[in-house]
Amino acid sequence: MRRIGVVDTMFARYDMGAEALDELAGCPGFGERFEVVHRTVPGFKDLAVAAKRLIELEGCEMIVALGMPGSAPVDKVCAHEASTGIMQAQLMTNTPILEVFVHEDEDEDPAVVAQVCVNRSRKHARNAYWMLFEPEQLSRRAGQGIRQGFDDAGPLPSVSGIAAAS
Repeated sequence: MRRIGVVDTMFARYDMGAEALDELAGCPGFGERFEVVHRTVPGFKDLAVAAKRLIELEGCEMIVALGMPGSAPVDKVCAHEASTGIMQAQLMTNTPILEVFVHEDEDEDPAVVAQVCVNRSRKHARNAYWMLFEPEQLSRRAGQGIRQGFDDAGPLPSVSGIAAAS
């Protein structure tokens, strides 16, 4: 049975892990074709090691790493460092780790930020499933300005027929 890992944090102000787990539980083949391994760590700086351990010790082929950086300048720096660690863990294990961060200051309204947490967590959980089982779903959506969190941006106008500058 294949495995998808979900790692979330206590620091987040919304239970993003629960949203990702619920989304994955609704995917075709859950419990038959794949299972989910879930871990919770204190903060987003701990996500990279937890994800790497899920890959190396638990046999996960795909990870969804969920975190919520705060709004203070130090939180922005720490989020960058955590992101760098997640990228390094991907390279070290040759395994995708979908970084799902929702910054506390993405909107002034806490209800909007909560909705972004729901949307981003669920959409990236679905992306993880698609990457593992239905990659054509992602290919179909290429170039469409699909967003995880806020509304989709939509595609740019077609430029077919315009000669490329040389």
